[in-house]
Amino acid sequence: MSRIAGRDTKPEMVVRKLLHAAGFRYRLHVKELPGKPDLVFPKARLVLFVHGCFWHMHACKYGKPAPANNRDFWAVKRAGNVERDVRHRAALEAAGWRVAEIWECETKDAGLLEAAVVRVAGLLRSQLQEL
Repeated sequence: MSRIAGRDTKPEMVVRKLLHAAGFRYRLHVKELPGKPDLVFPKARLVLFVHGCFWHMHACKYGKPAPANNRDFWAVKRAGNVERDVRHRAALEAAGWRVAEIWECETKDAGLLEAAVVRVAGLLRSQLQEL
């Protein structure tokens, strides 16, 4: 468990590189915000989480399998992650932030990754135009 990275993961770095290349600037892992979002776009009041499919139980081939050993522990651990995600999202939205997510499986497919980045870029542009 201690070797599992919580920040600067490969999927996160891929997304950061693409958004930066598109001209968007952001802050990383702002601890003052609930859930310490991976990317924070303060001007647009948008936060982005890059979730690992396994850890956050995404409904894809990477998120569905349950570990073979110590099943009860991992079921509770992963379900707790999902519940915490819901709480953090609600707290951020209540504070006036928009919340976006990109899943690890989306970063493994070029087409899905492009669509996800375009979706986030569209949210950012719409938010910045309202200012």
